[in-house]
Amino acid sequence: MTGPADRRVLVVDDEESIRWVLKRGLEHEGYAVATAADGDEALKLFKAEPFPVVFLDIRMPGPSGFEVMDAMKASSPDVFVVIITAQATMENAIAAMKHGAYDYMTKPFNIEEVNCLMDRIGRVRDLKGRVSEMAEKLREHYDGAMVGRSAAMQEVYKMIGRVASKDVTVIIEGESGTGKELVARSIHYHSPRGSGPFIVINCAAVPRELMESELFGHEKGAFTGAVATRRGKFEMADSGTVFLDEIGELDAALQSKLLRVLQFQEVERVGGSQLIGVDVRVIAATNVRLDDSVRDGRFREDLFYRLNVVSIRLPPLRERREDIPLLIDHFAEQYARDLDVGRKVLSQEAREVLEAYQWPGNVRELENVLKWALVLSPGDTILAEHLPPAILETLGRPAPVTAAFETLLGERIQEVVHKVGSVEKSNLHELVIKLVERPLIKCVMRQTGGNQVRAAKLLGINRNTLRRKLQELGLESEKKEARR
Repeated sequence: MTGPADRRVLVVDDEESIRWVLKRGLEHEGYAVATAADGDEALKLFKAEPFPVVFLDIRMPGPSGFEVMDAMKASSPDVFVVIITAQATMENAIAAMKHGAYDYMTKPFNIEEVNCLMDRIGRVRDLKGRVSEMAEKLREHYDGAMVGRSAAMQEVYKMIGRVASKDVTVIIEGESGTGKELVARSIHYHSPRGSGPFIVINCAAVPRELMESELFGHEKGAFTGAVATRRGKFEMADSGTVFLDEIGELDAALQSKLLRVLQFQEVERVGGSQLIGVDVRVIAATNVRLDDSVRDGRFREDLFYRLNVVSIRLPPLRERREDIPLLIDHFAEQYARDLDVGRKVLSQEAREVLEAYQWPGNVRELENVLKWALVLSPGDTILAEHLPPAILETLGRPAPVTAAFETLLGERIQEVVHKVGSVEKSNLHELVIKLVERPLIKCVMRQTGGNQVRAAKLLGINRNTLRRKLQELGLESEKKEARR
């Protein structure tokens, strides 16, 4: 049948008068309506083209309305089924809801009642669509950022799948830069709390004197500067998840208060006297062994066991080296788009350098290196010489021209700082070019031994332009100097 997909309705009833009344009333409101006199005919129509909304009688020839609804729900779980019945009994109402009906109507009914019900279904469908779309985007974002097919990462994925739906506290262990927050977000967005807030606090980044207020909030006047009542992270995360990063850095006094929150799901604001109930899941992360901190007396043993219901160890990048090529391609594509630099490919030599490096900063370091290379490589190919000097030097390779230029560039920065105050904004770009251009070209010429072809390639300009620049900047003697 024709009609917009979201305006199609199927009416199933063995009474012709009921079918006629519903069809006429719904078509008057702009719906495209099909009808069926029994369950077999209804299933045939639904199988050929599922309907978003179905009005369904309970008692009719062939399969009952409940049997028809079960079959429809099995093939199309999102269908909205409205049961229509002549017996307004409690048993029918309970049975309709158990089988997954959206609502039920008792015969006889008026068309205004039907129209109100259809309006309500429309609003619910729109809301479900938006929530589903948002959740899918979130899952795509956070799942897409977790890249890896190694056996070590497969174990991490399995653990996420096992704990996501279980409302227990989790500790994620791993070195800095391994992606602990990504694991926490993935657990949250795959859990029943996925539509709730995900609140992050880095326990190492907030001063001790402010941490209690950050976590639990404060009342107006609680301390100097508390000019208004403020909710803490736990209140903000109600019905969602709090992610406590670097939990091992939490002050001892606050560890006891956090323990109480975990035990009783209550917080007390600084300067307040009222206990405020919160429904929060806690996921913590650490880059140190908390059991060692417990033995050293730096972390409460009871809090450790309260947090450590489930632990997930995130491997460092050096333990899953087979994932490095995947991560390279992932970040190269992502940041070519995000930084608007166009798609670039890595030379085989550049790949070999990246795959040989030990990555003490883990995935975060690799991510930053790819950003560096994408921004600073002049063409559409990233060569080994476009990688950061520190990586090349670690592997015993000569550093690119950028390393030698860093010193010269640093000498010019102060000049820019002193002069910019007296320069119009429109002339700032020109000033910076003047201050940087000459030392850069001079440095490149020395690094290439005066080879203008190679120097032009490194600078991303043609040889004629370089020759002209050498003349304009009085650097023609650099070719001779570089060869000495």
